[in-house]
Amino acid sequence: MLESGRGQYKEHMGRFDILTADPIEVLQVTQECQGEALLNQLNERIKTLSVDIENMAERHAHLPFLGGAIGFLTYDFGRQLEVLPATATQDISLPTAWFGLFGWALVTDHLEEESWLVYDSALTDQSSSDIMDLFEMNEAVYSNQPATPFVLTTPFKSNLSHQNYLDKFEHLQHYIHSGDCYQVNFAQRFSADCEGDAFSAFETISKKIPTPFSGFFQLGQWDILSHSPERFLELDAGQVTTKPIKGTRRRGGNGHDDQELREELSQSTKDKAENLMIVDLLRNDLSRVCKPFSVKVPKLFDIETYPNVHHLVSTVTGDLEESETATSLLAHSFPGGSITGAPKIRAMEIIDELEPHHRSLYCGSIVYISRHGRMDSSITIRTLIRDGEKIHAWGGGGIVADSDAESEYQETLTKITPLLRAIDS
Repeated sequence: MLESGRGQYKEHMGRFDILTADPIEVLQVTQECQGEALLNQLNERIKTLSVDIENMAERHAHLPFLGGAIGFLTYDFGRQLEVLPATATQDISLPTAWFGLFGWALVTDHLEEESWLVYDSALTDQSSSDIMDLFEMNEAVYSNQPATPFVLTTPFKSNLSHQNYLDKFEHLQHYIHSGDCYQVNFAQRFSADCEGDAFSAFETISKKIPTPFSGFFQLGQWDILSHSPERFLELDAGQVTTKPIKGTRRRGGNGHDDQELREELSQSTKDKAENLMIVDLLRNDLSRVCKPFSVKVPKLFDIETYPNVHHLVSTVTGDLEESETATSLLAHSFPGGSITGAPKIRAMEIIDELEPHHRSLYCGSIVYISRHGRMDSSITIRTLIRDGEKIHAWGGGGIVADSDAESEYQETLTKITPLLRAIDS
């Protein structure tokens, strides 16, 4: 399920929700199929599904998804696209990449206040009435057997103590002042024991902290609860859009304080410098697959406000080369520059050295690619992973030469604390 903020952002990037289940086929990383090979295989499968899509696409061109692929790339999928060290501990068993191919979806349009059952009988053995029966059956099951409430059985605990964080911050500053990098996105992980129905936790958080790039996946022992405000890559009618976030302030306790914090962010030289570094990195990434001279920055240093934070956001666009595809765009841009640093590869090497654990889905991407060529994706920040009886969440931020250690530490808490409080309420 992909949610877009429950109607709060319907005028721009939060118009549609997509709900589906029972994939026709699942593609995921194996020893024989990794990195670009997996993305190429995904592209071929989508092309097969797209045969005779023209009439359907013309009738429903406004809808974002007409069947196709929905899934995710973990941050660690980047190790299959570049040569990177593997120093940190890998203790979350979530697949490195996972995509389901779907022949139907329920698409809700919050702007027009209507829902569409998108369905192609050539792609599934189920009839449209069979699919509608699924919704009625599930409603009956949940009304007769309410879900077990989700609870934490231990408090969240970070994989870095306060002092650990400060020590690693000094290592980062050494790398920055030595010229290894200009910026590194550095994060700490919070873990707890849990039990109960993870979807009820997703619902609780979504009501309290609606975001335009939310998503819930239930995959055996794993549940993904993502509440991201950040778009990674959108592809629509050949135009690519990415919207990096760099710069954060908490919301104020009253209108006056809130406006002061918003203004402080908009005037912050440090945050603008961080944002500009990532804009330049993403311009370079898009230039690898977009038409010459088409990459533009229509919005620089915009302020976007969410229930718990203000963010400094820029917009980078480009026109995709005809020879490129949604999956090649992903291959040349993943992972997103806003959550690595600059230069990207060196920043990723430093992240692996200094963060104790692999990131798993944190700072990866949730993606859909429709049969009619449209793609959208998130950066999976503000995301929780349930792995059996454990649940994990992350908070991070960009470190630059003039960063203050204590301020950066507090920023990681500012970003993640509302999520941890919501799931524990």
